[in-house]
Amino acid sequence: MNEHTTQQTDSIVSSDTACEVTDFSDEPVATADTTREIQQFYPDEVVGNIPPFPHLLRHPLKAAFWMIRMAFGIACLVLFLALIAAVPIVNFIALGYLLDVEGRVARTGKIRLAFPLLDIAPRLGMIVIGVVLWLIPLFLLAGAAADAHLIDPGGSSDRNLHLMNRLAAIVIAVHLCLALARGGTFWCFVRPLKNAIWLYQQIRGGGYLDRAAAHVSEFFASLKLGKNFSLGLRGFLGALIWLIIPSTMFAAASSPEGGQGGAVAVTLLGGLILVIVLGWLPILQAHFAAENRFRAMFELKTIRRKFNRAPLLWMLSLIIVYLLSLPLYLFKVAALPRDAVWGITLIFVATIYPTKILLGWVYYRASSKTRNAWFGWRWLSRIIVLPLLAVYVFILFFTQFIGVHGNRVLMEHHLFLLPVPF
Repeated sequence: MNEHTTQQTDSIVSSDTACEVTDFSDEPVATADTTREIQQFYPDEVVGNIPPFPHLLRHPLKAAFWMIRMAFGIACLVLFLALIAAVPIVNFIALGYLLDVEGRVARTGKIRLAFPLLDIAPRLGMIVIGVVLWLIPLFLLAGAAADAHLIDPGGSSDRNLHLMNRLAAIVIAVHLCLALARGGTFWCFVRPLKNAIWLYQQIRGGGYLDRAAAHVSEFFASLKLGKNFSLGLRGFLGALIWLIIPSTMFAAASSPEGGQGGAVAVTLLGGLILVIVLGWLPILQAHFAAENRFRAMFELKTIRRKFNRAPLLWMLSLIIVYLLSLPLYLFKVAALPRDAVWGITLIFVATIYPTKILLGWVYYRASSKTRNAWFGWRWLSRIIVLPLLAVYVFILFFTQFIGVHGNRVLMEHHLFLLPVPF
C-alpha cells in the first residue's frame, strides 16, 4: 500500500463517521498456545446517513416516525433488489448485494450494517411511488383516447383526446424530470410550479449541468453496482462448482438416458454427496463473503475450525436456513408470466435476505471464539444436522416432478445461486 493510500485511509477512519477497524485474517498465527484469527473491517462499512434512534420515552413521536421510516426503507430496499433480481444478468448484482450484506455482518457482527443502502432506500421508494402516481392519470387518459378511437375513428373526440394525451405526456414527463432533479422527495412531486422556478434559478446561477452530472455520478457510485456484480458473479461460480456435480448426479434417475438401475445408483451417490456439500456450503459462502476472495470458497480446513468453535449455532442456523428455503420451490410449480416474475422474486429476496444476515452473524460469533467447543456438542450437532439434511435432499428430489422446469429444478439452488424463481 503506497503512502497516498495510507494517508487516505487514515483520514477516512479519523473522520466523523464512526467506524471500527479491526485487521483480521483467517489463517492461524501461533503465539504460545493460542490461536488468533484476524478479519478485515473496511472503513466504508458504515451505516450512512441513517439518523440515530430517538429516545423512546422522551421523544415517542420521533421514535415512531423513525421506526416507520426504517420499515418503509427496508421494504423499498427489498423491492429494489427484487426488481433487479428479476432481470437476467443484472440479477448478479442482487446476489452480490446479499453476499455483501452477509460479509458485512460476518466481519463486524453488527446487524445494523446489514442495510448499507437503507439511507437512500426510502428516497428510491418515494421516487417509485411519485412516478407511479403521476403515470396513473396518463394511463387513464390513454385508455379514454383508445376507446374514443374505437367508437368514433377520426372524430372530434378521438382527435381531442389523443391531443390531450400527447400534451399530458409531455407535461408529466417534464414535471417528473424536474422532480427527480430536485431530489425526488414527496414535495418535489406535488409542487410542479416550484420545480419550474427552481430550474430557472439553477440555470440563471450557472454550472447546473456540471452539478447535476456530479450528483448523478455520486448516486450511482453509492450503489456500487460494479462491486456487487463482481461479488455476485464470483459467489455464483464458487457455489456452482460445489453444486454442479452432485446436483447432476442427483438428477440422473429422472433422465431417460442410461439403465434404470445405474441411474438410481448414481442418484443415491449424488444425493449423499449433496448432503455433505449442503452441510458445508452455507459456511463456505459466508467465509467467501467475509474475505471477498474466490479461494475462500474452497478453504475447508478453515471452515471446519469455525464449525468446531460454534457447532450449536451453526446447527440452528442451518436448520433455519433450509426450512426457509424449501417452501420457495413451490413457486416453481408453474411457469410465470413475465409481469409476475418480479412479484415472486420479491418473496425470494425477502426470504433469503434474513438467512444471509443470520449466517453472517453466526460466522462472526464463530470467528470471535479462540477455542473449540466441547466435543460432545460438536458430535451432537453433526448427528442432528446430517439426518435433517438427508430429509431435505429427499424432499428436494421430488420437486422435479412438480416443477415446471423438470429435473433442472434440482440445480436451481436459489439459496446459494441466483435468488430468483427461474
